[in-house]
Amino acid sequence: MSGKTALIIGATGQTGQHLLKELLASSHFTKVGEYGRRLTDLESLSTGKDKLVQKAIDFEKLEESGLKDGKWDVVFITLGTSRKAAGGAEGFQRIDRDYVINSAREARVPDHQQSVVYLSSGSANAKSSFLYPRCKGQTEEALASMGYSDAIMFHPGLLAGTNRPQSRMPEVIAEGVINTLRLSSFFSGLEIKASLRYRIVATLGRSMAIAGWLGSERLPSVARAKEEETPEGKRFVSIPNAGAIALAQTPFE
Repeated sequence: MSGKTALIIGATGQTGQHLLKELLASSHFTKVGEYGRRLTDLESLSTGKDKLVQKAIDFEKLEESGLKDGKWDVVFITLGTSRKAAGGAEGFQRIDRDYVINSAREARVPDHQQSVVYLSSGSANAKSSFLYPRCKGQTEEALASMGYSDAIMFHPGLLAGTNRPQSRMPEVIAEGVINTLRLSSFFSGLEIKASLRYRIVATLGRSMAIAGWLGSERLPSVARAKEEETPEGKRFVSIPNAGAIALAQTPFE
């Protein structure tokens, strides 16, 4: 398989940081674009800086972003926020849902084979009465219906305790309850030590990179990929906690 190009939206987030480093270190990706409001400090990167393209963009003016210009093979999205950081429900929906959807749409290039890989939630449900899972579910359905040749959604469980300034999990109590019921032994316990928090997001970053390289049709059985459909019949694949953990253990250099 020849090398691919990749775009990351949300590379400065906890999982996005690890995803960026995985892509830069991998020979499977020949060019990596980091577009966002904030950009990674190059001094923090130890390898692959020569194939990194960075551009600061305004999510309110995506028509000026140039997201299409790279004709990216894989579009990775790890962008997200918390209700508190966004200033309320309206701001949360604008950033966590609308910015994601609009960015993916702007990066889509007609007549070019592209895939999208999105860091969603284990409780994503477009019909949920709770804000957090509803936004994630609505975002998944929109991405799957956008015309990408492949759409992969990662469904991590409990990420509370990661080193982001504002945890997203307190958005709704139900989010924590639902995800706790789905946790593998890897994520056991609500109080997670710093070293384990690091491994959790590092695992997700590596798994997303591998999934983007392979595509849904070439994912190994250990990924536990599940085929799903939107109400309109648009296909996408979801990967649960256990699958992400196992996928991260497969070869990828």
